Amino acid sequence: MLWLILGLVLFLGVHSVSIIDADWRNRTAARLGQLPWKAIYGLVALLGLYLIVIGYGQARVAVDPIVLYQPPVWMRHITLLLMLPVFVLLLAAYLPGRIQRATKHPMLLATKIWALAHLLANGTLADLLLFGGFLAWAVADRISVKRRAPVPVPAAPAGRFNDWIALGAGLALYVLFLLWAHKALFGVAPIG
Repeated sequence: MLWLILGLVLFLGVHSVSIIDADWRNRTAARLGQLPWKAIYGLVALLGLYLIVIGYGQARVAVDPIVLYQPPVWMRHITLLLMLPVFVLLLAAYLPGRIQRATKHPMLLATKIWALAHLLANGTLADLLLFGGFLAWAVADRISVKRRAPVPVPAAPAGRFNDWIALGAGLALYVLFLLWAHKALFGVAPIG
């Protein structure tokens, strides 16, 4: 569990720099230069992600995991339904269109839905730390975005088909994860 906690602190911590002090982040990036800042940021985030994967994997195979609640089986169906828009929103973050305008911050919305959906279907302490941590971070980041200067995100050019691309590719990714990738990557089949 220690690796999971350390990974969450590193990954969510580096992603929280702008939430805590956007001016400090901008001054530091200017002092170091954008490339070194992004390299340090990326390495810390990557190390955090690695530790999250290791720590969560160890917690999942623990002989005696700490179970906080036992979700009813029907909650899995709610989770599957909630996960439908997640990949669409992730893609819409980089494809300017009506979906992006309507949701304002589709990546954060996708993270919140993903985290909540997984909290509904999983009830161990490790699940609460992982998914609850991401949910709390996404809520805090969404609140802080309102008081920060907007940061341009690299994205595809605006186009009239961007929403259709996000919708089609997002639903295809959902089906891929549902039928194969979730089991292949995380060892758990969402259905079956």
